[in-house]
Amino acid sequence: MNYDFTTLHPRIAVGSSKWEAMRKLRPGLPPEVIPLSVADMEFANPPEIAESLSRCLNGMILGYTQPTDGYFAALESWMARRHSWKIDREWVVPSPGVVPALCHMIQAYTEPGDKVIVFPPVYYPFYSAIRENGRQVLECPLLEKDGRYEMDFDRFARAAEEGKVLLFSSPHNPVGRVWSREELETLSAICLEKGVLVLSDEIHFDLILGERPHTVFAALSEAAEQNCVICTAPSKTFNLAGLQTSNLIIPNEKLREKLLTVRKRLGLHGCNMLGYQACETAYRECEDWLEQLLTVLRENRTLVETYARAFLPGVKPVALEGTYLQWLDCRELGMDARALERFMQEKALWFTDEGYIFGTGGEGFERINLACPTWVLRKALDRLRDALQSRRA
Repeated sequence: MNYDFTTLHPRIAVGSSKWEAMRKLRPGLPPEVIPLSVADMEFANPPEIAESLSRCLNGMILGYTQPTDGYFAALESWMARRHSWKIDREWVVPSPGVVPALCHMIQAYTEPGDKVIVFPPVYYPFYSAIRENGRQVLECPLLEKDGRYEMDFDRFARAAEEGKVLLFSSPHNPVGRVWSREELETLSAICLEKGVLVLSDEIHFDLILGERPHTVFAALSEAAEQNCVICTAPSKTFNLAGLQTSNLIIPNEKLREKLLTVRKRLGLHGCNMLGYQACETAYRECEDWLEQLLTVLRENRTLVETYARAFLPGVKPVALEGTYLQWLDCRELGMDARALERFMQEKALWFTDEGYIFGTGGEGFERINLACPTWVLRKALDRLRDALQSRRA
C-alpha cells in the first residue's frame, strides 16, 4: 500500500500545540507559514491506527483500563524485531509520556541537591526535569569536530565523580547523532565504574536515517541492562504524542520498584485505553508505513543539504543520522542568538526551535522539523533564501 506523505492537513483551531504556539507568539505570520518547531509530524497517522481506534470506540466500554496482553506482546515483538533486544513484559512500566517520566525518575533515583549530568546542546526539557525537582544540572558539553558531534569521555569521567544520574539522549536530540556501539560501551564502562545510573531517552530510536543502526543502551551487556532505564514510545515514530502513551523498560527490579513507589505517591497508575490500542496496532500493522516515512525523511534531509550548499551561504546542516530534527549551523551569518531569532521569524518567516534553548553550544543554531511534505519544506527553504539575499543586497 502506498501511503500519503504529500497532503498538508489543516491543524489550525484543533488544539495543536505546535500550531497554536506559533500563532500565539507570532500572530502576524502569513497563513501559509508552517511551523518547523515542535517534534510532531505534518503527516496523517497510519490509517490502520484510525481504523483500530474506531473499532475500539464502537465495541468497548470506556471504563477503567490497564495494559492488555496484546499491547505487551506487540511491544515485545517490536523490540526484538526492530532493535534486537529481548524484553520481559514485567520490565515494562507504561507512562503518559517520556517527559513526565523523566521528572518521576529524577524524584525516584536522586535526592534534592544531587547533580544530574547532561550532554548539551540537548533536549531542553532535560533541564526543567532536573531543576524543577530541586536537583542541579551538571553539563558535559558534546565536542564538535568538523561539523560532527562526539561525547567528551575524559570530561564525562570527571563529571561522573559528582553526578549521580545521566540523562542521555539516544539518538541525540538536537544534533542528530546515532551513537555507535563502541561509543556506548565506553560510556557504559564509565557509568558502571563511577556508579552513575543511565536514564536513556530513546524515543527517536525508530527514526534512523543513516547506515549505522541504533543500539539500545540496555542491549550492550547484562551489566548495562541492570544500570539503566530505557524510555521508548510509538509517539515520534507514528505521530501519536496526543495519546500520551510511552513505554519505560526497566530490567532492574529495584529500580522499577523505586519508580513505581514515586508514581504511587503521585497517584499515577498508567495510560489510557486508546493509547494502548494505538501502540499495539502501530507495532503490529504499521511497519510498512514507517519504512515509507523513512524514505520521505531521507529525501527531505537530502533536500536541505543540497539546497543549503547551492542557495544558503552561511547555513550549514549538521549531518543527520537519526531523528527527523535537522540541526542547522547558522553561526557564519554573524548574528547573536536574539538577532538570529528575529531574522528567522520576521524576515525568513520561519518558526523553529531556536538553538539557544538547548543549552551550552546551542547559540547560533536552529533546529528544524523535517517531518512535513517535501513541497512544504522547499517553500520554507525558498523563503530563507530570499531573506538571505535581501540581507546581502
